[in-house]
Order: sequence, then structure tokens, then C-alpha cells
Amino acid sequence: MSEPDLDRFTSRRSTVYGAEGVVATSQPLASQAGISVLRDGGNAFDAAVATAAALNVVEPTSTGLGGDVFALYKTADGEVGAMRSCGGAPADATLENVREAVAAESDEDIDPEETEMPMTGAQAVTVPGTARGWELTAEEFGNKGLGELLQPAIRYATEGYPVSEVVSAQWQHAEELFTDEHAREAYLFDGEAPSTGQEVTLPRLGESLRTIAEEGADAFYEGEIAEKIAEEVQSKGGFMTTEDLADFEPELLDPVSTTYNGAEIYELPPNNQGLIALEALNVAEEIGAGEYDLDSPERVHYFAEAMKVAFADGHHYITDPEYEDHPPLGSKEWARERAELIGEEANHDVSFGVEGSNAEDADTVLLCVADDEGNVVSFINSRFAGFGSGLVAGDTGIALQNRGSSFSLDPDHPNRIEPGKRPFHTLVPAIADFAADDDEKEDWAAFGVMGGFMQPQGHLQVISNIVDYDLPLQAALDLPRWRYREDGSLAVEERMDADNELLTKLTRKGHEVQVLYPGLFGGAQIVRNEDGTLSGATEPRKDGNAQGY
Repeated sequence: MSEPDLDRFTSRRSTVYGAEGVVATSQPLASQAGISVLRDGGNAFDAAVATAAALNVVEPTSTGLGGDVFALYKTADGEVGAMRSCGGAPADATLENVREAVAAESDEDIDPEETEMPMTGAQAVTVPGTARGWELTAEEFGNKGLGELLQPAIRYATEGYPVSEVVSAQWQHAEELFTDEHAREAYLFDGEAPSTGQEVTLPRLGESLRTIAEEGADAFYEGEIAEKIAEEVQSKGGFMTTEDLADFEPELLDPVSTTYNGAEIYELPPNNQGLIALEALNVAEEIGAGEYDLDSPERVHYFAEAMKVAFADGHHYITDPEYEDHPPLGSKEWARERAELIGEEANHDVSFGVEGSNAEDADTVLLCVADDEGNVVSFINSRFAGFGSGLVAGDTGIALQNRGSSFSLDPDHPNRIEPGKRPFHTLVPAIADFAADDDEKEDWAAFGVMGGFMQPQGHLQVISNIVDYDLPLQAALDLPRWRYREDGSLAVEERMDADNELLTKLTRKGHEVQVLYPGLFGGAQIVRNEDGTLSGATEPRKDGNAQGY
């Protein structure tokens, strides 16, 4: 069988509708897991946990128990809230300790004060939040217990499933990343990543999921699994201890929000980059970016410049709020002042990027669920970059995240590493009230766009597509995208320039334009409850689908 061409779009999808529930995610088998829970009496929160757990197995290239989880939601009784379950640096991970450890691991004779955070390895591992985040979601908002919700994932892991196209392509990275034998045994097959359609099992991961199903999340943080995680990290020169794991707790918190042309958009506050999306929306509204024709270079130019300004601010100020304050980045007043930087030509004096964060093209899974009770949930899981740090904890099958690589080793940087501190986090699930200015209408959506620094850029584009241009959900996700890169260039998809004029006109406006492949433009999911009508759409750049019933 010839390999699929992941860069071609030769078919169309419709927005999916369902009377009692809708699940949208990046892998069809995971969508089925969520639908099965809804059919069996679970609500949207139950389905979100079951779907997320299934994605740990059927899309292990982008998520896992060794990572973090976040949620934005609107409950049936109208509560809008957020859940954050991400751990921080180990208690012994002082700036000095980490610098010395990184220098010692280097192949070169390097001064510890000149070191940078590595992308992989033990120093990049922060405390995983996934298991306790799942458990909190089920206990606080669901109808079912965690043990029952993990059963579809356990079956996929132990009985097997065929690997889908995009996941197979992403899995190839594991052949180079995984060097230890237990990591290779957990995720490679005769030393190789699986091909498209190959049926695989992940028995070690399945056994860990079964242990958590039977004993609860404490089995991950306080039992034998915790001991194996700490042992794995320490054996590779890191500082993670069982005490670091046992001390971790998830949190429920208030989201941040702003209005955009009649809609209200809710995002996660710092340490996540939700304020970047809000600032970009405010600046775009201030300069009237959504008033230009959908296929015009002016639309791309003004939205992109609004995004660039927001990145410059957010990437300078956002980190763990318990360690650093930030200005009112999500306010209209701030946006009016920052909008003065934007004109008819690209502003090359505004740069962005968290230096050394390695966050530009991280990998993530996001899923969205709506039910007929009125719950809508945006749920996002990630190990940061693909399989994460390259470390798999003993025989658990749990690949550990490399979110700590987002820390800085510069003592003057707001995002510098400190014991217990949570790093700058790219993950941003979101909620939108499209009828915020209409007291007689209910129109809520849960959405998100995966992919490192693409996430807030995707939020801006998807929201504008729906609010400014009234596109159906699937069309709003299908539309070709743009994104700013850390190097200052403006990247676009090839499909954006059908008449070979738009890119030329953007270049005339001073943009350094480059064409990149579709996989770098995010992975969006969205569900909507519009006066009781449930609908959903999924990302054409991924393997997934939206399913309703």
C-alpha cells in the first residue's frame, strides 16, 4: 500500500449534528470512546475524560499520562470555569542545580552559566498532571467513576487497534528519540515505528491504566508508578522525587475573557498563553481587521500584525503567576495602546518567542464535547513535544513530558526555572459565548487549536471565521491558515494563494512570506450548542472526526 499524501486536501467534510451529544477529536477511535460513554448515560465531562484517555493509546505521539491536562467548560447550570492540572519543577531543581546538571551532561566542556534548557532528557521533566486532572474532572462534574471511564483506553491498549495515517507519520520520530530499551520496547515494534494500518498493542501502558482504574489517581502519584517515575528521572541525572509527585494537586480556577464583535471568549490565565489570544482579539477588533474581505491580503495582514503584538507582550510577561505579576494584557485599554503599533506595513520591530522555550511547534491533543444537558467542554492533553522527554518510566509504558524545556536558565528571565514553579504553558482550551449580547439566545461553543505557538493564532482565526464571516463550523476549520514564526516570517498554507496574488501582495506589505506544510498549522476541534442544536467539526489536517448521536 502506498503511503498517504498528508499535504493534499481532495475531499470535503460537513459540520456534524447530533441530538443528544457531539464529540470532536483528532482520532476516530477516541471519538467513538466518547460517544460510547454518552450513550451509556455519561455527560460531556465523562466523555471528555474517556476520550482523552483513549487518545493516550491511539494517538500516543501527542499525549500521555506523563503530561498535563487543562479544561475550559460551561456547565448545564451556566457556570463557566476552568481546570488546570500541570505540575512544576522538582523541589531540588534550583537554577544552580539544573545548570550544573546540564553542563555535566554536555559532550563539551561548558560553563554552567552558559547552559540552556535542553529539549529532552531528565531536566525537561516536570510533574505530570494528567491522572489527577482526569480524576478531578470525573468526580467534580461527571456521572461516572474514573475506573469506568478508562475502560475504552484499556481495551485499545491491550486488545489492539490499527494506527491511523497522521499518527503513523508522527510515530517515526520515536525511532530516534527512544534510546533506552524499556522505552523502545514500550513504543516500537521490532525496533520500528508502526506503519499506517498496522495493528498494535501497548500492554505496558494498558497495565498502568488498569492500575489507575482500580486504585485511583493516587496509584500514579503515591504508589509503585510514582516510584518508577522518580527512579527513571533520577537515573538520568534529574531531580524528580516521589515527594514531588505526591504533593501535586490540580486546581479549579476562573478563566479570563474578553468580548470580540459581540461574542465573549474565555481562556486560561497564566501560566498558560490564553491572554495572548485575548490581546490579539482585542487589538484586531480595535483596528477593524474583520472588516476586510475574507480572501483579501488586508485581512491576513491586520490579523497577523495584531497577533504579533500580542505575542511580543505575552511571551515577555507570562509565567507562573505565583512567581511573577503581569500587566492587564487582556484589557481593551491595553489593546488600544498596543494597536498604535500597527499600520499598513508590517512592523519588523515587534518580535516574539520565549527564548529557548522550544515551544513553537509542540504537539498536543485537544477534544471537545457537548451534551443535551447543556454542558460544553474543551479538554486538552499534552506531553509538550511528541513523545516528550525521551524517558519512559521503567516498565510502566508512561512516556514523560518535556514541558520543563520551556524554562529559561537566564536568572533575569521571568520564566526562569525555580523549585515548584510551573513553566510558561502553550496549552489553551477555550469557550465562546457567541450570543453574549443577546439575552434571549443561547449559543455556546467549546473549541481549541493544537500546536505550540499556533494555538492562540488558531483561536484568533477560527473565532473570526465564525463571528466576522459567519462560516459554518467545518468551513471555519477548513479555511487555509497563516501563522507568524519566531524568525519573523509569515507562514501560509499553499492553498491560501489559489490565484498567486495574495502572497505577492503580502510581500509588498513588508511580510517575509513562506509556504509551509499543513501539519504546522494546528489541529482544531469545535462543538457548539446553539439553542439546543448540537453540532461539531474537526481538523482536516489530522486523522480525526466529529461524531454525533
